[in-house]
Amino acid sequence: MSTQQLPVVVIGAGPVGLAAAAHLVERDIEPLVLEAGPAAGTAVRAWSHVRLFSPWSEVTDPAAEKLLAPTGWTEPDAAAYPSGGDWAEQYLQPLAEVLGDRVRFGATVTGVARAGRDRVVDADREAQPYVVHVRYVDGREERVTARAVVDASGTWSVPGPAGGSGLPALGEKAAADRITYRVPDLGDPAVRARYAGKRTAVLGSGASAFTALAHLADLAGTDDGAGTKALWLLRRGISDSTFGGGEADQLPARGALGLAAKAAVDGGHAEAVTGFRTDSVEQAADGGLVLVSEDGQRLQPVDEMIVLTGLRPDLSFLSEIRLRLDERLQAPAELAPLIDPNVHSCGTVYPHGHRELSHPDQGIYLVGMKSYGRAPTFLALTGYEQVRSVAAALAGDLPSADRVELTLPETGVCSGTGLPATPAAEQPPEGGCCGS
Repeated sequence: MSTQQLPVVVIGAGPVGLAAAAHLVERDIEPLVLEAGPAAGTAVRAWSHVRLFSPWSEVTDPAAEKLLAPTGWTEPDAAAYPSGGDWAEQYLQPLAEVLGDRVRFGATVTGVARAGRDRVVDADREAQPYVVHVRYVDGREERVTARAVVDASGTWSVPGPAGGSGLPALGEKAAADRITYRVPDLGDPAVRARYAGKRTAVLGSGASAFTALAHLADLAGTDDGAGTKALWLLRRGISDSTFGGGEADQLPARGALGLAAKAAVDGGHAEAVTGFRTDSVEQAADGGLVLVSEDGQRLQPVDEMIVLTGLRPDLSFLSEIRLRLDERLQAPAELAPLIDPNVHSCGTVYPHGHRELSHPDQGIYLVGMKSYGRAPTFLALTGYEQVRSVAAALAGDLPSADRVELTLPETGVCSGTGLPATPAAEQPPEGGCCGS
């Protein structure tokens, strides 16, 4: 079998991974999607209780819609805001079912390399296909040979720590039973009881932190949540841009999320502590947690911690691949200047495709959230355009691959999860909010 007859392995059956498969099928290239979780959109399902800040029209992919159309799939209301659960059940799961045996669940990729070549060897390297090592949930292992690899595994599995240096704070691991790195689902009675009437430290300044603040403020206003208090720890100060674009945001639901966080602070449900870089987490005599900053500031004890300091790519299984990554963002070197969060919001990211996503080992692409490394400015539309361009490049259609056109809504924050999902009748006109 020639290399061109081999499948393209897609790592991850999330929104971008399944879109990549759809575009490959459209190009008559056979994909093989390997998903570590038990179902399509495993990471999305982890925040199924929250609503996206993008409407349906901006979270479905055109090639995927073409695959779904003959099945009788009913396209959701383009203007409605799906929850994570809606996105997974009404779009991702049907898409995975259409792809059929091209998607394998419970399949964890443990390594990728050039066949017979570790990262040191030059000889005849470009002529070798890729080998992808897979471990299944039953313990079975397999080596899959591929013409190319599209890594859409995302960043969900590697949350950032509380420590201000990027490393876990001293005592952070010891306090693991009191710390979550996800936005809690306060609709779950057990989770609700964990935070009701408690003092909780929220670390982070993005959409996920805004969401947690809004959730806790809502809880504080209920009978069973009286006394609930949030302590919001920011590494920087509060400025006009801290809460995003507000009413000026071209994604109204995203702007509403920032306004909800601001209301939590203004209403006294959350106390902001600025310029606080966590150095250690100590156990107080009464069982609480005392957070200590790098400059020695000690805060009053808290009962719980919600750490939402960003996500990171898992590059461990790509150790034998020659990647060219930016030293700061851990994103493809050509893409990094275009997505630098110090300069860009998600709406000001320059359109990009296969060329910005390329590496010294040709035929391997990091796409979706993973392509952004540590940058939080990703939107689903960006990922869909990435995989359209990559599929065209793999098909040899360079004019189409290079014709990258994308208009994104400007201002505000982009990542993380959003406001609680509510029935459509109860949903406010501006919708809920959520990271793509």
